[in-house]
Amino acid sequence: MSDYGVVLFHTTSEAFAAEKALRKAELECRLIPTPRHLSSDCGVAAEVNWDHIDTVRNILETAGIDAEGIYKL
Repeated sequence: MSDYGVVLFHTTSEAFAAEKALRKAELECRLIPTPRHLSSDCGVAAEVNWDHIDTVRNILETAGIDAEGIYKL
């Protein structure tokens, strides 16, 4: 992924649920260690293609998954 975003979560279980929901929607997603300059809460974040960020937001909202933040890197 050349332009990607990182989705942060409050808990690890939310990160795993997000990965499952995004993969079910056939979106590219991988779990990565949370970049420490962004947060120290949950140690797991989701890396996603920035071109699909609006779709990512909609899927997470529909699935009831609360993202702590979404950042372009």
